[in-house]
Amino acid sequence: MSRSVACLIAVVAILTFAPPASAADTDAGQKVPRFVSLRSDQVNLRVGPGENYPIEWVLTRKEMPVEIVKEFENWRMIRDWQGTEGWVHERMLTGKRAVIIKGGIRTIHRQPDVASPAVARAEPGVVARLIKCRADWCRIDSADHVGWVQRGDLWGIYPDEVVQ
Repeated sequence: MSRSVACLIAVVAILTFAPPASAADTDAGQKVPRFVSLRSDQVNLRVGPGENYPIEWVLTRKEMPVEIVKEFENWRMIRDWQGTEGWVHERMLTGKRAVIIKGGIRTIHRQPDVASPAVARAEPGVVARLIKCRADWCRIDSADHVGWVQRGDLWGIYPDEVVQ
């Protein structure tokens, strides 16, 4: 067997038998709790960590942030912004960060300053992509409106968490 054929067989074997990388950044060993987001617009929330457990809820907001609060093998117990908890398979989660506007209507500012001009206003429950956080302010992207919101007006970020 030629050397190039042997290399090709080795590459195919590695690609075939290597476990897939966790696109969810939810590998065991990462800190718990932590925030991630939903990969799909239909995620079954089960009462236990396995497909044999009944489905209690179906979450229907792709990219919605959730908090991983427990892990068991490939299953993650998550909590949504309203406190609903259940188990999902890790492949239904992604490490992309998102936040939800909480409280009342919030102003998205051009700069991280309450005196800065408004870029837009966001209703409670709006999901936005989290870009970065600086002290008490986080930069978000919501429906093509990019700007700064006070950290306390968001769910999906810890009070002292650094996001860059």
